[in-house]
Amino acid sequence: MTTINSTEVIANSKFNRFHLGLLIWSFFIILFDGYDLVVYGTVLPTLIEKWNLSSVEAGAIGTYGLFGMMFGAIFFGTLADRIGRKNVIAITLILFSLFTFLCGFSETPTTFSTFRFLAGLGSMIVSIVLCGYSVGGIFAPLIGIFLMPTFGWESIFWFAGLPLLLLPIMYKQLPETASYLIRTGKKEKLIATLAKVSPASHFSTNDEVIDLKMQGTKVPIIGLFKENRAFSTVMFWIAFFSCLLMVYGLNTWLPKLMMEAGYGLNSSLGFLIALQSGAIIGTLIIGRLCDKYGSKKMLVPMYASGAVALTLLGFGGNTLVIYLLVAIAGAATIGAQNIVQAYVSQYYPPSIRSTALGVASGVGRTGGMLGPLLGGFLLSISLPIHLNFIAFAIPGLIAAAALSMVPIKNAYQYKNAAKDKSSKVQVS
Repeated sequence: MTTINSTEVIANSKFNRFHLGLLIWSFFIILFDGYDLVVYGTVLPTLIEKWNLSSVEAGAIGTYGLFGMMFGAIFFGTLADRIGRKNVIAITLILFSLFTFLCGFSETPTTFSTFRFLAGLGSMIVSIVLCGYSVGGIFAPLIGIFLMPTFGWESIFWFAGLPLLLLPIMYKQLPETASYLIRTGKKEKLIATLAKVSPASHFSTNDEVIDLKMQGTKVPIIGLFKENRAFSTVMFWIAFFSCLLMVYGLNTWLPKLMMEAGYGLNSSLGFLIALQSGAIIGTLIIGRLCDKYGSKKMLVPMYASGAVALTLLGFGGNTLVIYLLVAIAGAATIGAQNIVQAYVSQYYPPSIRSTALGVASGVGRTGGMLGPLLGGFLLSISLPIHLNFIAFAIPGLIAAAALSMVPIKNAYQYKNAAKDKSSKVQVS
């Protein structure tokens, strides 16, 4: 009988067909989460006309799904420890997909808002993998361009029911976490999963299985403010708040703002596609540059460039230039949000990284809820169109200023590098 450390087996395994399957399913799930992020903005101009909504009412409806995300994160996050991540993913996917699908059958704003809230309950848990957000965000307006003229706005929500058809296959192929299988005594399932993770290894049900526990998982939030990290923590919170305000505000109101600027519905939906495309390109390119030059050096000008792009959008101009400005705005908002999460994870010690990222994301979600409301309020007071874009540009400058003041010297990696350098000097 040998001893198997499940954590080490998973960490040391080589990428194979099993991992590829997990990657595809994860991408598929988060793709539809990204689809949900943009789908409301896609149909918003049509709903305002159909239901005679005021801009404030439309903005309020946009926040209901985000409220659902907050409640879902708390409830299902706790439930996952009891019934397993796999079961919770299935439950939340059903909630998200089913109630987004039912939005397409809503005949009143009240019913629509209720379904959006219930869909939001299932959306937060499956938002672990971020790479599919922008792809899903492109699908929503793209499908809107082709389907809405023929099948109406409802068809955009019906498409969100597709995951329900594939759920049985996905549930069969997705594994449960090793720690849950160990805790619940499901050794045979664990051995079968580890054999898929690492086919070159040989496992037996007679082997003793242990799971390496993470240290420091119960560190209180006060750890974010120790060792001169208080100022940095607050600045990260401000950056997250400002950035998500722009992300959710733009995804909700960009088509309507562009229509106010004189563009047709299809052209306005095209701008949503440009926004998400810019986010993908920005994440890939800026992410690589961050590895080379440092996250802070790239993120600060990235936020600032987004503010400049949004300001210039309000003054119109050549259509090609407008698309380019929208793409830059996507890279500087959605793309920057993806990258800044990695920066926060690296800034703090391993024992409090999850806490740091979780709290910052929670604060940012508050900004996300204000984004749709802010856009609705601005349109309701009939400001000149360029002032609406400037209002969404200001948070970008705030995020850039906040991040620029984060002292690198207090970063965990910086301190470790300094210690290593000092040790080498002493040895030599």
